[in-house]
Amino acid sequence: MNGNLRLLADTLARAKRENRAALITYMTAGFPTVDDGIAATQAMLNSGADIVEIGLPHSDPVLDGPVIQAADDIALRAGVRIADVIRTVRETHQATGKPILVMSYWNPIDRYGPERFGSELAEAGGAGCILPDLPVEESAVWRETADRHGLATVFVAAPNTTDERLRELTTAGTGFVYASSLMGVTGTRDAAGTAADTLVRRIRATTDLPVCVGIGISDAAQAARTARFADGVIVASVLVKAVLDAPDATAGTAIVAELTAELSRATRRHAESSW
Repeated sequence: MNGNLRLLADTLARAKRENRAALITYMTAGFPTVDDGIAATQAMLNSGADIVEIGLPHSDPVLDGPVIQAADDIALRAGVRIADVIRTVRETHQATGKPILVMSYWNPIDRYGPERFGSELAEAGGAGCILPDLPVEESAVWRETADRHGLATVFVAAPNTTDERLRELTTAGTGFVYASSLMGVTGTRDAAGTAADTLVRRIRATTDLPVCVGIGISDAAQAARTARFADGVIVASVLVKAVLDAPDATAGTAIVAELTAELSRATRRHAESSW
C-alpha cells in the first residue's frame, strides 16, 4: 500500500490555488497519553489545520526546545512506542482524510528498521517524514524506502545553509522544504525570524518544491506575516504548551482547537494580497 505523498502535494497545491499558505501543526505522539494525543491531532485538523506533524518522542532531540522536550519526556516515561506513533497516524488520517507526517530523529527509525518503518507508515496512511538530523549524504537508504512506499522525505534548511547545500537538500527532498525561520531550537518567540523570507527566496531559486516555514512562530500575527511569503506555516511549541498548561486533557484539546482556528484564519488573511 502506498503512502500519501500525492495527498500532501495536492493539499499544498490547493492552498496555493486558494492564494493562502497551508497551516501545518504539530503534536507529540503519546502526549499526554496516546488517546489524548490522537484527540488533539484530530481537533487541530478539524479546526483548520491542513497538515499535521506527529512527533516521534526521542530522548536526545537536537532541534526541539524545552516545551517539546517536556512532552517527549512525558510520552517516553509512559512507555510510548513506535507502534503508538503509527497508531496515531492511522487513526488521525482515517478520521480526517488529511496528510499526516512523522517528525523524527533518525536513530529511532534506523534501530526500528527503515523498511519496516516506511512500510508501516505507508500502510497507516502516512504522507512521509521530516528528518532534521539525517544528512543528505547518508539518506539514500531511507529515500529509496520512502520512494517505494509513496512517502515524502522532508529536509530542514536553516538561514546559514549555503547555496550549495540548499541545492543538495532540495534535489534529494520531496513533499516540501522545511525552512527554519531562525537559528536555534523550537519554541515560542516574541518575534519570528526576519531571515525567513530571505531563506525562502534562496530555496525557491533551487527548486519548485513548496517551502514551509517553522520554528519560532507562536501566534496569529507571526503566522500572518509568514503566510505572506511562505507556502506553508508550521506551528508546534505553542500548541504543545497549551496541552502542557491545561488543567486536563479535555481542556487542552479544546484550547488547541481554538488556537488552531485562530492560526488558520491568520494564514487565510494572506488571500487578501498576492503571492
